[in-house]
Amino acid sequence: MFGKVKRIHFIGIGGIGMSGIAQVVKNLEFKVTGSDLKIGDAVKVLRKQGIKVFKGHHPRNIGKADVVVYSSAVTSDNIELITARSKQIPTIPRAEMLAELMRMKIGVAVAGTHGKTTTTSLVGAVLEAGGLDPTVVIGGRLMTTGRNYRLGESRYLVVEADESDASFLHLSPVFIIITNVEREHLDFYHDLEEIKTSFRKFTEKVPFWGSVIINSDHIVNQALIPTIKKRIVTYGLYNSADIRGADVEWTNWSSRFKILYQDKVLGRLKISLPGIHNIQNCLAAVAIGIELGISFSKIRRGLLNFPGVHRRMEMIGEARGVLFFDDYGHHP
Repeated sequence: MFGKVKRIHFIGIGGIGMSGIAQVVKNLEFKVTGSDLKIGDAVKVLRKQGIKVFKGHHPRNIGKADVVVYSSAVTSDNIELITARSKQIPTIPRAEMLAELMRMKIGVAVAGTHGKTTTTSLVGAVLEAGGLDPTVVIGGRLMTTGRNYRLGESRYLVVEADESDASFLHLSPVFIIITNVEREHLDFYHDLEEIKTSFRKFTEKVPFWGSVIINSDHIVNQALIPTIKKRIVTYGLYNSADIRGADVEWTNWSSRFKILYQDKVLGRLKISLPGIHNIQNCLAAVAIGIELGISFSKIRRGLLNFPGVHRRMEMIGEARGVLFFDDYGHHP
C-alpha cells in the first residue's frame, strides 16, 4: 500500500478528523509523526499509541517524511508545509489521504450539514453487528471506546465526508449518505446553489453498482434528488421514502418506531437517542444495512446497543430536576 512510502507526517494532527486518520495509518504499520499548536486530549492519546507529536510547527519536524498530510486549518504559509514543498516532498490534504485509504475498500461516505458524525457512527455499528468488521473514521469520539476511529480487518471503510471546502470530491465511495444540505460554509461557497452543485458532483463519484442514500424529508434534498443520475434509496418519515419510520412513540430519553421498507413492515426499533433527527439518522443506517444484505435482526441489534457519541446531545448530569447536556455544533 502507498508504494515506497513508509513515513507520513501530519500537520495539525490534533484535529478530530486528522487524529483518527493518523491512528488508522499507524495501525497499518506506517511510521507516523505529527505536529500541532496545542497538546490536547487527542494528542495525548496519539502519544500513548507511540506516535511522536511535536508541539508547534518547525521545519525540523518534517524529518524524513515521504509524504506530508495537512488539515483544512493549515494555511499555505505554514512553515512545515513550505519546508516539505521546498524539499519536493508530496503534500496532500486530509481528504486525499482518506481517499487513498478508501481506494482499495468498499467505501461508505456520510455527507451533509447536520448529523454526519452520529450517522457515520450508527452505520459503523450496523456493519459491525452484521459481521462486516468495518474500519470507521468519524469526527467525534465513540462512547464505547472513546476513540474517533474503529480499525477493522474487512474491505469496508465508513467515513465522515467533509463538504466544507468541497474536499469530499477527492473520495470515491461506493455508497453515499446525504443527511441534509443547507446554506453554510459561505467563506468557500458563494450560495446554496453552489453547495448543491458540489453535492451533485459528489454523487457522480458513485459507481454504477453503488447507490446514493438520501434523506427525502429535507426540502433541499428533495430538489437535489431529480439531478442525481445514480441509483437512489430514500429514507425519512414521509410516505414517499423507501426506508420509512412510522408510528413514533416517545418515552423519556428514547423513542420507539416502526420501520418499513418499500411499505413492508420490517419491525419496530427502540433507540436511546433523542429527537426526530436521530430517527432519521437511524433510518440512514438501516438503509445502508439493507443495501449490504444485513438482516434486519442484526441491524436492529446494532442500533439498539448504540450508546451515542461524545458531545452529541450527551447527558452529563442532573441537578435539582434540571438535565445538563454537552452538545457540540458549528451550525445550529
